[in-house]
Amino acid sequence: MPIAKLSLTALDCPDTLALALFYSRITGWPVADDSHPGWAELESGGAGATLAFQLVEDGEFRPPEWPGQEHPQRMHVDFDVPDLDEGERAVLEIGARKHDVQPKPDSFRVFLDPIGHPFCLVKA
Repeated sequence: MPIAKLSLTALDCPDTLALALFYSRITGWPVADDSHPGWAELESGGAGATLAFQLVEDGEFRPPEWPGQEHPQRMHVDFDVPDLDEGERAVLEIGARKHDVQPKPDSFRVFLDPIGHPFCLVKA
C-alpha cells in the first residue's frame, strides 16, 4: 500500500513564469492562474502529478552541470514521446538546448531547459 500520492515536482528557478511557460509548451498544460508570489504551477488536467516552479532569488540560482558533479543535478524530468526526432525538433524550437552527452540517443535524449535543468525525451 502506498504511503502517499505524488502531486507535483517543483523546479527552482530565477523566473517562475518564464520556466512555467517553457514546460507548458512541452506538456500542453496551461499555467495555473495563481497569485502566489515566487511560485507557478501547471494544470495537468487530471493527468496526475504536475510541475511547479519555485523562485530562487537573483544570483542564488546555479544550474546543474550534468554529468559533472561540481554542481550536480538534484533531479530531472522525463517526457515520453512517440518520435524522438520530432520531439527534439519541437523542444529545440521553444528554447531547449541539446546536451553534448547523449548516453543512449536511440532510446532517450538529454536536453537542458532555458535555465540549465536537464530533462529527457524518452521514446514511448
